[in-house]
Amino acid sequence: MVAIFWISVLLIVYPYVIYPLAVFLLGAARPRRVRRRAQLPSVTILIPAYNEVAYIGATIRNKLDQGYPSEKLQIIVISDGSDDGTDDVVGRFEEAGVTLLRRTGREGKAAALNDAVKHATGDIIIFSDANTLFGPGALRRIVENFADPEVGYVTGSLGFASSDFTVSGAGVDAYMRYEDMVRKMETKVGSIIGVNGGVDAIRRTLYVDIPAHLITDFVLPLSVIAGGHRVVFDAAVTASEVPNDQVSSEFRMRVRVALRALQGLAHMRCLLNPFRYPLTAFCLVSHKVLRYFGFVFMLAALISNMALAGTGAFYQALLAFQLLAYGLALAVLWNGLPRRLRKIGLVPSYLLLSNAAFALAVYRFLRGDSMATWRPRAG
Repeated sequence: MVAIFWISVLLIVYPYVIYPLAVFLLGAARPRRVRRRAQLPSVTILIPAYNEVAYIGATIRNKLDQGYPSEKLQIIVISDGSDDGTDDVVGRFEEAGVTLLRRTGREGKAAALNDAVKHATGDIIIFSDANTLFGPGALRRIVENFADPEVGYVTGSLGFASSDFTVSGAGVDAYMRYEDMVRKMETKVGSIIGVNGGVDAIRRTLYVDIPAHLITDFVLPLSVIAGGHRVVFDAAVTASEVPNDQVSSEFRMRVRVALRALQGLAHMRCLLNPFRYPLTAFCLVSHKVLRYFGFVFMLAALISNMALAGTGAFYQALLAFQLLAYGLALAVLWNGLPRRLRKIGLVPSYLLLSNAAFALAVYRFLRGDSMATWRPRAG
């Protein structure tokens, strides 16, 4: 029982603390730099949308206001069966050169992008979600990375504009800032594992059609790595979104993303071969696989700690710490704490929410479920 407890603790801590430290040391020993330089290649911005009438106008205006040369900029909005007036809003930007690609049958983001790429003329394909606003100069900065011939895919930093101390607001933003820190370290080693979908880009020649039930911003970067190119993170490429306003919506979103990522891992399982892709396999298992199965280790640590509590004060103290952490996380999720205490519990509450979502995603993955479409901001 002692071995089960400490192995479980190690596997909980490893992907969040030990793995980033290992990657940092690897990057410090043998850094791989990105050879950026100013350039202005032709670009196509693809914006898939389903019933985004409240956001799509501001998103298009944001891209037009980036100051990228108009003769080298193509913007395509793919309306995936929208029926709320999204298409009418996009139509108002026709004179500005924005193209509406209307799809009558709703098939999801992957199918929409697969279709839209056939109409793209830019050398660089840039992806934006319908509610993502790029920071100043983001377009020019993102294409600088492609001056390095080894780079095939680029992502930037995605922030969530929220003034409240909730799990679906500040909690998500804190987690994303941590993820960006890890991606910065992974870039120095070679390639990152997972990108910020909605502020990412790929060479058009490297795009491959993605099955409709898979998550494009996970499988596409992996396909680029499999092809021998790098996937890198650039913190100077910034973007922002409005977070989910309800914990339930955030939970459903985390389930959806995890389920489709597990399916993506199965689809790209060749990269888990440590003999053919040693570094990528190491990063995938450390950054993704162990996180998705973290709920198993958390449950094992709690149960084994309960069994060991009768052996002495040390394990009793550890059990008390676990119960206190879970209690604090649950209180934050139920919004049952004052603002100051809620701020302290944001990280453990988001980790608890994520691991509960991962547990459900693993169950649905093993059951053979798939999810190609979903409702915006409802998961």
